[in-house]
Amino acid sequence: MKNKQVEYQDWGLIDYKEAWDKQESIFSKSVQLKTEIRNRQQAVLAGTEEAEEDVLTPNYLVFCEHPHVYTLGKSGKANHLLLDEEGLKEKEAVYYPINRGGDITYHGPGQLVVYPILDLDNFFTDIHLYLRTLEEAVIQTLAHYGIAAGRYPGYTGVWLDADNERARKICAMGVRCSRWVTMHGLALNVNANLDYFGHIVPCGIEGKAVASMQHELGRELDLNEVKKILKHHISVQFGMEIVE
Repeated sequence: MKNKQVEYQDWGLIDYKEAWDKQESIFSKSVQLKTEIRNRQQAVLAGTEEAEEDVLTPNYLVFCEHPHVYTLGKSGKANHLLLDEEGLKEKEAVYYPINRGGDITYHGPGQLVVYPILDLDNFFTDIHLYLRTLEEAVIQTLAHYGIAAGRYPGYTGVWLDADNERARKICAMGVRCSRWVTMHGLALNVNANLDYFGHIVPCGIEGKAVASMQHELGRELDLNEVKKILKHHISVQFGMEIVE
């Protein structure tokens, strides 16, 4: 059986480390539950236990914002952060090396961060398809606002003008997956202060700019409205049933 229900949580503006710890707790419980289910199934097949009612692993979709923070993925290079400790203090920003894929990225107010903590056994067990599906949900959300977006060959995330020299990234992605349970996710620049990206080599890609919805449209957007539209497109792309 597959559980298509996904519990939606909005954590608001939350410290990155606090959100990381909350993610890790949910993620670890899901992985542990999957292990217990698998062991129980093997015991039933071996005849050492009787079959019980199926237990389904839960799914979560978390939306939030973070205060200014730079994070470095497992495959990243520390020198892609162009600020020293004093510079971080001046910018009221913090820095964390973390266990997702990808290089360095920035999170801050006005940026919509999405953490899907999903058991992909409930949807599809293909991490590349998972990333492409998240990208498509963002592309459709941007299209709702009249922003034409797409993919940049060889890189994850969502880009504008990816086919020419004006290529700029509007949504970064980095994920971790264990036993097909996911954590981390995507960061969409809605009203983000793009100046903060000037202090990193974004996602390790030199010579490429970043973008925001606000900058492209010339106006500040209602973040709650963007949340609603992105949540809808994620649910459609994955075939989810969102539970508020």
